[in-house]
Amino acid sequence: MTAPTIDVHAHVLLPEVEALVAGLPGHAEARELDARRNGPDALAVSGPMVRDRIPQMTDVATRLAAMDTQGVDVQLVSPSPSHYHYWADEDTAEKLCRLANEATAAHCSRAPERLRGLGLVPLQHPDLTVRALDHALEQGLEGVEISSHAPGRELSDPAYEPFWTRAEEAGALVFLHPFGCTLDERLDRWYLSNTVGQPTENAVALSHLIFSGVLDRHPGLKLIAAHGGGYLPTHIGRSDHAWSARTDAGAGCAHLPSSYLERIYFDSLVHDPGVLDALIRVAGADRVLLGSDFPFDMGSEDPVGALRAAGLSGTDFDAVRGGNAAALLRLA
Repeated sequence: MTAPTIDVHAHVLLPEVEALVAGLPGHAEARELDARRNGPDALAVSGPMVRDRIPQMTDVATRLAAMDTQGVDVQLVSPSPSHYHYWADEDTAEKLCRLANEATAAHCSRAPERLRGLGLVPLQHPDLTVRALDHALEQGLEGVEISSHAPGRELSDPAYEPFWTRAEEAGALVFLHPFGCTLDERLDRWYLSNTVGQPTENAVALSHLIFSGVLDRHPGLKLIAAHGGGYLPTHIGRSDHAWSARTDAGAGCAHLPSSYLERIYFDSLVHDPGVLDALIRVAGADRVLLGSDFPFDMGSEDPVGALRAAGLSGTDFDAVRGGNAAALLRLA
């Protein structure tokens, strides 16, 4: 049997979440910080771009029609990263995640054979993450989406150990999708906040998980890295050299950093056939999943065509197109 074509990187917009946080203390400051990091030129383009795509992110019939055009059978739908709101206090954050989980599940329930979903957890409040993950799973979601860090905390922070433990134990998917970049105004022109910032954040976050030993302690963790893992897979040799040459770099993880790439899943959204080929070479064809970043302009409108351009063998092409994700999502 041929596996369905599965896009693991697609987003849903949740107006309910934005209504919850509007006007709350901290919301205006977070928006101002985001504006400074992106710069006025980027905001002038991003606003109309998102507005034009609202139907694809909110209306299931419009989404399914777009999927049909792309040749995609199933999407793994995650909230737009703009919904993270890691500035929120504990009470607001818990309400936000429950609302996001329920709204995403409701969206996917309108086409259960074609849509699977991910929820949110409040990384800024580690003590709440397990409860939020369990709530997402209770809604029938496959797991949760997280950013590359929370204010004052990296993913290697010991406070997240209960979250990693529960995610591994439950077999939950954890989709690592950065939002924003801590290089701040250095990237506020030419849309560097996204084109350079997102791959940087991916690389930093994954390096924290590798070098700190999180992946040693949780070998069964089902982690999916957006944007092909950013810069890390193509520059992993430098990490291997540091691990071998320096005691401070090699103290936290048991094996060469490159060996951990075979424990992580990566989406295929790298915008370059040569980079995709390199990613498959270092991680393995069984660890790469089709991803489009639907429906944003930094994604791919033809993810299957982009995959085909890499010139993969038939077996590898079918694995990345949907076979790997079908096994991960336990689809017949």
